[in-house]
Amino acid sequence: MWEQIRDNQVRSVILVTFMGILLLLVGFAIGYYFLGDPVLGLIIAALVWGVMNLIALFQGDSIILGMSGAHKIGPDDHPRLYNVVEEMKIASGLKKMPDVYIIDDPALNAFSTGRDPDHASVAITSGLLDKLNRDELQGVIGHEIGHVNNRDIRLMMLASILLGTIVILSWYATRIMFFGGMGGGGRRGGSSGGGAAQLIILVVGLVLLILAPIFAQLIYFAVSRRREYLADASSALYTRYPDGLASALEKLENNDTKVQTANKATAPMYISNPFYKGGSAGNDLFATHPPLAERVHILRAMSGASYADYEKSYKEVTKESVIPGSALKETAAVGLREATPGAQAGELQDQLDRTRQTSDMLWKMHNYRSLNCSNCGTLLRLPPSYNQPSVRCPHCGFENPL
Repeated sequence: MWEQIRDNQVRSVILVTFMGILLLLVGFAIGYYFLGDPVLGLIIAALVWGVMNLIALFQGDSIILGMSGAHKIGPDDHPRLYNVVEEMKIASGLKKMPDVYIIDDPALNAFSTGRDPDHASVAITSGLLDKLNRDELQGVIGHEIGHVNNRDIRLMMLASILLGTIVILSWYATRIMFFGGMGGGGRRGGSSGGGAAQLIILVVGLVLLILAPIFAQLIYFAVSRRREYLADASSALYTRYPDGLASALEKLENNDTKVQTANKATAPMYISNPFYKGGSAGNDLFATHPPLAERVHILRAMSGASYADYEKSYKEVTKESVIPGSALKETAAVGLREATPGAQAGELQDQLDRTRQTSDMLWKMHNYRSLNCSNCGTLLRLPPSYNQPSVRCPHCGFENPL
């Protein structure tokens, strides 16, 4: 997928440059209208742009994970999840194991972030862990590892941070403009000609302040759709079982729970947009993700697990092409595997095991203490704020000293 990687690198440069231009235009408008000196506004915007790029590159993943309420876990915290991430890391050829994070949220979703494959993280909601069997979880993790391998993560991380900067600056500028009274350099002028020129610049500045966040959002959306198909194709290749991801996407489509910590800047990073609900061609046109039903249809129609198989299936569904030519030239036949034994059969027991593992991990993540009743063996959970010398077992009434 070197062609896609190069494409992402070029898109990163174009995106950062274009958003930088938007930010400079916003700075010009702010400087002219509020400071009486457009050059000063440009200097401030350039400084903000430079600082935000550095922050996005070196701390962007930490910011995004923090905003999402994600908690880092180790192999002992959730063995099944950690094992699946290791499997997909090996299948994809990544050199370094991505960090694994959990978002305590009943919604079904996941995303990956980082500046490169050696500094990558995968975040999964607790709801996803609870609802997906092993094959489905492999499909989702394979999709996120696909984003890491294809270098999508840097592009979307930069876009998220820069978009947030433009939206915040424009938001404050428009609030000051409408609620702080008319003022600033845009109102000054001597001659009627100079006043007319200033009025034109003022109008342009106002339009930029209002439209810059919209333009930035549209740019962000424009780079986020095609990458989802390529990540789906990568997942099918890594797992050799596209039905796993297809089944997971169907569960995501049928789940209406929204990720509470998601926002407009981070939403396109998730495997499924946590806010979007389809319904019309217009909505689909401006959506950050392709329709889930279409992605499922493509995956279900695959006769093999290679990029060529995905390309063939994609063409049958959309009548277009999506896989870069370099990937198709290097592709080899990859057969499909059978479903994991026990993933479908014995679904009830598998569900109980998933719920127990996820529950145990969340108790531990929130620093609850665990102990067994000395009399009957009932497992007791104590919140970190509990400071009594003993605890009564609700099952047998025995007073357990602490």
